[in-house]
Amino acid sequence: MEVDLAAAYEKCRELHKRHGRTYYLATRLLPRWKRRHVHALYGFTRYADEIVDRTEDLPPAQRAARLTAWSEEFVAGLAGAPTDDPLLPAVLHTIAVFDLDRADFASFLRSMAMDLTVTSYATYDDLLDYMEGSAAVIGTMMLPILGSTDPAAAREPARQLGFAFQLTNFIRDVAEDLDRGRTYLPDSHLAEFGVTRADLFAARAAGRSTPQIKALIRAEVARADEHYAAAAPGIPLLLPGSQACMRTAYELYGGILDEVAAEDYDVFTRRATVPNQRRAAVVARSLLTRPGTPATAFARS
Repeated sequence: MEVDLAAAYEKCRELHKRHGRTYYLATRLLPRWKRRHVHALYGFTRYADEIVDRTEDLPPAQRAARLTAWSEEFVAGLAGAPTDDPLLPAVLHTIAVFDLDRADFASFLRSMAMDLTVTSYATYDDLLDYMEGSAAVIGTMMLPILGSTDPAAAREPARQLGFAFQLTNFIRDVAEDLDRGRTYLPDSHLAEFGVTRADLFAARAAGRSTPQIKALIRAEVARADEHYAAAAPGIPLLLPGSQACMRTAYELYGGILDEVAAEDYDVFTRRATVPNQRRAAVVARSLLTRPGTPATAFARS
C-alpha cells in the first residue's frame, strides 16, 4: 500500500510540474513534508479538468460519463473502498491527514460537470456560482495544509485568492477558452462594453483586440485586483513556513495581469507569461520577506 501511495503522490507531482508551472514553483518554497499534499490537491483538480477539457474528440455524454465514473470512484474511496486509480490514493490520504471538508470536493466536481454543458455566463453572479466550486474551494482545501495562526480569519482571504487566481486564468486564456467553445467573461460585461462573442472570435482570428475588447479586459483586470486586495490580508495569517510560498504565488499570478497590462490589455497578441528573470526575483524577495509582512496591493496603469 505504501508503494502505491508513493506512486500516487509522484503521479500528482508530475501533473503539477507539467501543467502548473507558476504554482509548482511556489510550492517548492513550502516545507518538504507539505509539498506532496499540495501536489495531491493539484493532481485531483487537474485530472478532473483533463477529463473535461482534454477529451474534446468524445461526445459530451461520454465525457460526462467518464467524469461521473471517476467522481463515484473518489466518493467510494472516501468511504473506504479500495481504488486502483493512479492518483486517488494520494488525494484520499491527504484528505484524511488534514480532515479536509468533503463538501469542498463535491462543490469542485459540480463545477467541473458544469463545464460539460455551460458555455457562457449571463452575469458575474452566475460566474461566481461556478467559481465557488472551481476556485474558492481550492483556497479552503489548501488552508489546513498551509496552516494558519487564525484559521477563521484566514478562510475568506483564502477563498478570495482562489477567485483572483481563477479570474487571472480567464483573462489570460480568453483565446484558448474560445477554442473550446466557452466564454468566461460574463455576457453582461460584454454588453457593457459593446462586445459580442462574435467580436471575440473575430479578434481571435485576427490576433489582435479591438479598443472595445481592450476596455473590457481592463475592467476585468480591475475586478480581479479587487479579489487580490481582499486576499492579501490572509498571507500574513499563514504559518511562517507557508508564507513565502503563497506570497510567491500571489505575486506571480498578479504578475500575469501586469503582462496583460503591458500589452495594452490585448489578450490576443500573445499568451501573457511572467519572464523568468522576474519569477526568480519574486522567489528571492519572498524568501527574504519577514513573516507577517503585509502583501503588497497591485498598482497597474
